[in-house]
Amino acid sequence: MKIVNAKQITGTAHDVNWGNGTSRRMIVEADGMGYSVHYTVTFRGTSSKLKYDNHLESCYVLSGTGTVEAHGVAHTLQPGDMYVLDQHDEHVISADPEQDLVTLCVFNPPCKGTENHKLGSDASGY
Repeated sequence: MKIVNAKQITGTAHDVNWGNGTSRRMIVEADGMGYSVHYTVTFRGTSSKLKYDNHLESCYVLSGTGTVEAHGVAHTLQPGDMYVLDQHDEHVISADPEQDLVTLCVFNPPCKGTENHKLGSDASGY
């Protein structure tokens, strides 16, 4: 059994500032679980175009509001919602201007934990 606390990750290589937010990688590939778990904050008022060619991703909204857009359709997000990118979907995640959007994300296969985005006009991913 293992207990992981976000404070243990803060300031380490697994505490990644990805440009429009931060991602604390709580469980990573080296943990041998077959998936990774990320506590992700998307900064308020930001939008990021993303696409994961090597991972499937599910994100549960813990706090804040925003939207996720995929295939030309925007979906409003609020606490309790989960969005699932089950087709390596290109998507745009946006946090509303009032507050950060906080999600708990699961990646399969797992991330190594130090990956980072290169945000721009093309979708960023790893």
